[in-house]
Amino acid sequence: MVEFENSALTQAHPGLFLGPSSLTLLPPSGSFGVTKKAKAGRLGVSDRPLFLSKFGGVTREAALEGRLARRNGGEPIWQFMQKTSDINVVETRALPSPAQLLREVPKTDVQAEFVARARREIHRLIFTDEKRLLLIVGPCSIHDVKAGRDYAVRLAELARAVADRVMIVMRVYFEKPRTTVGWKGLIMDPHLDGSHDIATGLRTARTFLREVLDLGLPTATELLDPITPQYIADLICWSAIGARTAESQTHRQMASGLSMPLGFKNGTDGSIHTAINAIKAAAQPQTFLGINLDGAASAIVTRGNPDCHVVLRGGTAGPNFSPAHIAQTEALLAKAGLPKAILVDCSHDNSSKQPARQPEVVHALLAQIAAGNTSIMGAMIESNLEAGNQPFPQPKEQLRYGVSITDGCIDWATTERLVRDVHAALAPRFA
Repeated sequence: MVEFENSALTQAHPGLFLGPSSLTLLPPSGSFGVTKKAKAGRLGVSDRPLFLSKFGGVTREAALEGRLARRNGGEPIWQFMQKTSDINVVETRALPSPAQLLREVPKTDVQAEFVARARREIHRLIFTDEKRLLLIVGPCSIHDVKAGRDYAVRLAELARAVADRVMIVMRVYFEKPRTTVGWKGLIMDPHLDGSHDIATGLRTARTFLREVLDLGLPTATELLDPITPQYIADLICWSAIGARTAESQTHRQMASGLSMPLGFKNGTDGSIHTAINAIKAAAQPQTFLGINLDGAASAIVTRGNPDCHVVLRGGTAGPNFSPAHIAQTEALLAKAGLPKAILVDCSHDNSSKQPARQPEVVHALLAQIAAGNTSIMGAMIESNLEAGNQPFPQPKEQLRYGVSITDGCIDWATTERLVRDVHAALAPRFA
């Protein structure tokens, strides 16, 4: 702080030099501006006043008289040393570097091969004539890793049963955007108590991703904080940029450097143009501020991500998965020179914010596919062990097992029935 203020003062007044011992912090004077204490060498400010003991070329006697002059003469100078940084910062907590965490919780060769293979497979489902349907299925967010493991085991078994016509990717969401305030996800608050132990959150997230991969399930998540990918992206098979951040330059730049297929959701107002512009931006080379694996601030230079696509999630005007909406999206993609690849989020505004209606959306999509649509390549479903959601915050011991603390979900029985319905409905494609 002293060095900063010294620099600022000498830049403003080149004739002044404040040596290392020039400034001594004193308790607040309780008065803004120069007070009687200035005659004792103090400059009183409402923040943290400074004792000026000596200046190069300025005598102690001059300071005691309250006169600070340039070394080469000139009119008197008063410098009020007001703090200008970290005013609202309470604490800064050091985190392990990405490299440290990757060493602590490493991926195996088998996991690395599985992720690479799953990414290639997802690419084919999105951008080629692959007949299988992509289903992104799982909890709105992971808040209880035990319940998450329980769900993953069930989903892995179901995924194997329908793998000939459906590729299931598990939602493993650790970050949640908030309209105002609220629980921001497992990475930010893993203990659910407002302690915000991010270091533990990152370790927990990375460990859980490995467990899901070991079950033979590809992983999907929404990437919210631009620092997070350095810690977990190597274990992610598909990712999303949400409706609130699809218009953000920061997130478009981040997406340009990611190594997996990625879906941009339409804006909260329903705008498809938001997602299309994001796809075009993310496909281009970008340079932006970030951190490297050692945690050092860096200029990140990317080549662009060619594997981005649209996710329709509805908007303030209502759902946008009808045949008319799908046709409109196809036309906009064609006009932009982009592949006609559309994934539909069956939750949020597409279910009119009624999670139990998600199966209706899925069956409506299946009807369009049966009628010959080839642009709908996948769907996203919010599902958990139990239906609905529960209020949070509340004491952890009172939380119901397997129930979301963010958006509401359909229960496991409904999920299994729905996935098997999808599998059966796709049979004509493979006849």
